[in-house]
Amino acid sequence: MHRATVSVSLILLGAAVYAGASEPDRRPDWRRFAEGFEIPSEGYCDQPYVVLTRDGAWLCVMTTGPGREGDRGQHIVATRSTDKGRTWTPLVSIEPSDGPEASWAMPLATPSGRVYVFYTYNRDNLRDNGALIGRRDRVDTLGYYAYKYSDDGGRTWSRERYYIPLRNLFFDYKNPLGKDVHLFWGIGKPIVDRGDVFLGAAKIAYFGYGFMPEDRGIILHSPNILTEPDPRKHRWVMLPEGDQGLGSVNGPVCDEHNLVALSDGTLYVMARTVEGHPVHYYSRDRGRTFTAPEYARYSPGGRLIRHPRACPRIWKTSNGRYLFWFHNNGHRWYSSGEAAGSRNLAWLSGGVEIGGKLHWSQPELVRYVDNFLEGCSYPDLIEQDGRYYLTATQKTEARVGEIPAEWLEMLWSQFERKEVARDGLAAEFRADSLRPGASLPMPALPNLASGGGFTLELRLRMTYADPNQILFESTREDGAGVRVRTVWCHALEISISDGERSFSWQSDPGLVGPDEPHSVAFIVDGGPKLLSVVVDGRLCDGGASDAR
Repeated sequence: MHRATVSVSLILLGAAVYAGASEPDRRPDWRRFAEGFEIPSEGYCDQPYVVLTRDGAWLCVMTTGPGREGDRGQHIVATRSTDKGRTWTPLVSIEPSDGPEASWAMPLATPSGRVYVFYTYNRDNLRDNGALIGRRDRVDTLGYYAYKYSDDGGRTWSRERYYIPLRNLFFDYKNPLGKDVHLFWGIGKPIVDRGDVFLGAAKIAYFGYGFMPEDRGIILHSPNILTEPDPRKHRWVMLPEGDQGLGSVNGPVCDEHNLVALSDGTLYVMARTVEGHPVHYYSRDRGRTFTAPEYARYSPGGRLIRHPRACPRIWKTSNGRYLFWFHNNGHRWYSSGEAAGSRNLAWLSGGVEIGGKLHWSQPELVRYVDNFLEGCSYPDLIEQDGRYYLTATQKTEARVGEIPAEWLEMLWSQFERKEVARDGLAAEFRADSLRPGASLPMPALPNLASGGGFTLELRLRMTYADPNQILFESTREDGAGVRVRTVWCHALEISISDGERSFSWQSDPGLVGPDEPHSVAFIVDGGPKLLSVVVDGRLCDGGASDAR
């Protein structure tokens, strides 16, 4: 008979326990997108980015319009909140809805109190004659990189527009409108470091399948916008030097570049691809040159980070640490077709600097949308008075909600913490009480339909890892309950049933072998309807498998 030494911990997620209610009230969950405060818009809404004004108010700018993304009437607006997002002022048009398309607004608050907003502006009111993408209603990602300013906290905006000069990259000869019309856009917010301002953007070669079938990143740098009040005297440089831009490892699509500055002034850039992973780069000379593109990893030489064609947003917080929003799956396209739902769920990793490089924690779920196909993205982080808030949008609603500060500390402290989780512990069974056939009292599990959840953790050492060994079982005669067993390829499987419906999921293969101690935690989360597995402190994300 093969032997396995097993200890079991059962942690209930949340304080309330529901046992058997058929239609229970849904429990509060700060991660749930719908529980955030809504930011007003005109219907379609994108990139709700917030800066703090000198009087402590929140100033949000966004791209909005009455139709769908790219329709006529798309423009940029501003709104203010003085109660941390609970209520907002009526929208103020930075650019009018009856003018040329104005899109992808990014705000910058300066020490003087002035706020700039940068955006893509179809200044010449160009229309697609069929040469661009074969349709006549999408001209929101071309023209001039414009900016305006507000000196009264976003209540009013300058009449004049100012422009950041752009230069051509090597692929601009493919542009059907010619080299004098730039195809581009940007996400995120400009960053400030050592008196310099940097903002990320992407230049597009041409429009086609997937809208942007070939593009590369650029960084725009101003050394004097923070101190020079006359925008006509602002100096701008497009980086990196040369005509290559910032591309991907193995594909033509690389965009949505955004950046942070490390403690020594190094610039760190993250961008999305269609290769199942984001790419990142370092610049040690303030953007003049960058390292070759590499797929982002949790640590140098470590495990690859998985991410679809969606926004990979990074921030530096006031405590000198970092946060990274991504979607933690290996899909390679937008959230449609086979990749439908790939922007739901959203995860957050905490980052720390070690030896001049960023190391990312194991991720935790930070946002989910009830309708799985409507995942939220294009987030922004607000930090005020020691508290943290996230904005996000699923393109028809923009919302903002608080992230508990202690939850973020949990992410950042992963690099030092070694203890076993005990918060919410409902039951713990030591190895000497888990003899074959032993009967043990089980607490009532939370009702998953109400948003409840539980974690079942096994600490085990197996002499053999043959499949179909039952390691833990708590079931009724009708099969309702929980069972954990070994399966092929050195993995464990959990099965959950209510007597009528059943579900099972496995850890990633090759992680739970014989003759070594292991910790395997199955996390069953009823809010986002998520079952995840952590083996020896590592979240199972499917690895190189496109099927997981």
